[in-house]
Amino acid sequence: MFARWGDLVHRFRFLVVALLGAALLALGAYGADLKEHLSSSGLDDPTSESAKAAQLADAAYGREHGSDVIVMYTFPAGVNLDDPARSTKIVENLNRLPEQYPDQIAKVNGAFWPTKTGQSNPSFFGKPDKNRAFASIAIRGNTDTEMVNNYRKVKGVFAVPGLADLGVDVQVAGLQPVAGTLNDTLDDDLHRMEILALPAVAVLLFFIFGGLVAAALPLLMGGLTILGANGIVRTITEFTEVNSFVSSVVTLIGLGLAIDYGLFIVSRFREELAEGYDTRTAVRRTVMTAGRTVVFSAAMIIASLGGMLLFPQGFLRSMAYGSIATVTLAALTAITVLPAILSILGPRVDMLGITRFRKTKTAEEVEEGFWGRSTRWVMKYPMRIAVPICILLLLLIIPIKNIAFGGFSETYLPPDNETRHAQQEFDETFPLRKSDPVQLVFRTENTAAIGAILKQANQAPGLASAIKGKPGEFTVPTPAPAPNTAGIYRSEATLVEGQNPNLTIDYLRSIDIPDDVTMLVGGQPAIQKDSIDGLLGRIPFMVAVVLLLTTLLMFLTFGSLVLPIKAALMSALGLGSTLGILTWIFVDGHGAGLLNFTPQPISAPVLVLIIAIIYGLSTDYEVFLLSRMVEARAKGATTTEAIRIGTAHTGRIITAAALILLVVTGAFAFSDLVMMQYVAYGMIAALFIDATILRMLLVPAVMKLLGDDSWWAPAWMKRLHERVGMNEPILADEHPATLNMADLVETTPITDPVTVKLPIIAAEQANR
Repeated sequence: MFARWGDLVHRFRFLVVALLGAALLALGAYGADLKEHLSSSGLDDPTSESAKAAQLADAAYGREHGSDVIVMYTFPAGVNLDDPARSTKIVENLNRLPEQYPDQIAKVNGAFWPTKTGQSNPSFFGKPDKNRAFASIAIRGNTDTEMVNNYRKVKGVFAVPGLADLGVDVQVAGLQPVAGTLNDTLDDDLHRMEILALPAVAVLLFFIFGGLVAAALPLLMGGLTILGANGIVRTITEFTEVNSFVSSVVTLIGLGLAIDYGLFIVSRFREELAEGYDTRTAVRRTVMTAGRTVVFSAAMIIASLGGMLLFPQGFLRSMAYGSIATVTLAALTAITVLPAILSILGPRVDMLGITRFRKTKTAEEVEEGFWGRSTRWVMKYPMRIAVPICILLLLLIIPIKNIAFGGFSETYLPPDNETRHAQQEFDETFPLRKSDPVQLVFRTENTAAIGAILKQANQAPGLASAIKGKPGEFTVPTPAPAPNTAGIYRSEATLVEGQNPNLTIDYLRSIDIPDDVTMLVGGQPAIQKDSIDGLLGRIPFMVAVVLLLTTLLMFLTFGSLVLPIKAALMSALGLGSTLGILTWIFVDGHGAGLLNFTPQPISAPVLVLIIAIIYGLSTDYEVFLLSRMVEARAKGATTTEAIRIGTAHTGRIITAAALILLVVTGAFAFSDLVMMQYVAYGMIAALFIDATILRMLLVPAVMKLLGDDSWWAPAWMKRLHERVGMNEPILADEHPATLNMADLVETTPITDPVTVKLPIIAAEQANR
């Protein structure tokens, strides 16, 4: 199949480049405004009780806009909050905002001072003893996407001209400023990648290939992949909300994988040219081998990333949609556009280069090079290599015992970020006005029962009170205003700072409720708890499904049951070590000052994303390594020689691919957003462990210990593989000069196999 595909791409090379190139560019043009259609939502579990409480409350009371934007004013010490010289400027500014920006700002909900559209409640909106007051401003929009976009258009209008000269400090906090700052930080990450990572990758590719033309091809595939993926994600936003974090994931995975795939394809093509094949044959052989491996690598990565679709959270589904589209396009361009361009270029792929760097070694030179020699050394002492490495990786896993899970908040921003500082100052000054109270939503006609339930609810641990020493209580239930929502009531309470909200929520959900009353526990603390519980409950199912799919795909690819099991164990070691490193850094706090973040629990959705990405990348490198081993085995090499040949031919390429992905990921490691740092440093650790410790040391050592058992599978599975599997191609020697030569692979337990070419006797040829 892949041989025919390679011939087809070569035959219609100009048409392939024109049609697919135009299609990807068109998708890129359509997705140019992607960021305007992305949302900051999707972290909650829509099937949970808290989500149902939010849906019922929003339908009955309308969307809550009280915490959209909080503008806090800090007066100089000794100056009254009613000082006319200062308060007049503030009120004029607040009254002017809805008038000047009617499409973005709905109204001023309320403030310490009377305004045209908002209530004045000095005791609610002010703390005279702390010289602070605040105003609540509603942003227009019925969805998170609309509200974030509207806020970003007016984010600079809340400062009051001349007020700073009078000693008043103005700080902007609230849900939309936090969400907007997070989105702006993601945009900064993408810009940093463009100006730092891309030039560095271009330089690396030049030295890897030794020529501008060859170096430009993987970069071109990366650019086309990202453009196409953005267009696909933009299309998805028409049907469902997509989290803004997807843009960084698409760029990171798209650029990294597309360049890696391009690196493998171009390297194999140049290797075939170096063996003396013409362009058409080199393209066909490249697609048969490297192209086939790219397709199965992408299939296994998609299986890993597809595990995120098992979760109901919109955040994870967004990541799955974006990353699957990206991987698919990366593989598609690698087996269509790139071979077509190589067909057009032929030997000119080495143009504009330096002879010293662009010389491509023959197969024999590669196998006798550094990676071949180092693999021979590893297999000489397999037990001495495998045992210490396994112990080291197990030690790196130990910090996982301290792993903790949390939600998403302003603490994901750096400690010195203005928006984070403003939100924390507001929460400290007005603890009972925080935007994340726990809520009780009732549906009943029995109002007396609500009173009895609230008496029990007020006994819940961790409720905050405005009066020191007095236990906190829920507010008086508010009936829904609309006639068609009669019988719906809502009450809320603020939790004590630092108190474990799970204790409060568990207590509230343990209260006995009469049959004629429906009570749903909601609010941000409950949403966060339900999301974490739902994720942790589904992770084992995700792991089982992904392992089953990748094992099946790897068996169909290689025909061995041992290799997929070995690959899963290797990936588990690498993933566990990576999570241990992340826990040691981000939960235990080592390096927090250097990296400018606050140690805190890891966001559960981000953890699932990291597991999916890292397991997929680990499988990716495993597939490329094993494919070359199986190819050598299919041509008659012993297990020992197959290991050496496969490692020798992929060692340099895997190292180069990992280095390139490290550079791309490194740009995101400087992010101000700690969740992006999770992903970046997780990938950096995983890439280093996978490309060096696992693939180049542990895999050869373990396979040497397994010997011929590496290729074992039950007889019925072997028959199944012969019937439906994708056997590794055995490449015949297609040189015109060697059509009358035979490849005899001589193997002995002592010496390496030596390929000897002997003339074919006419009689033998006739017998064939």
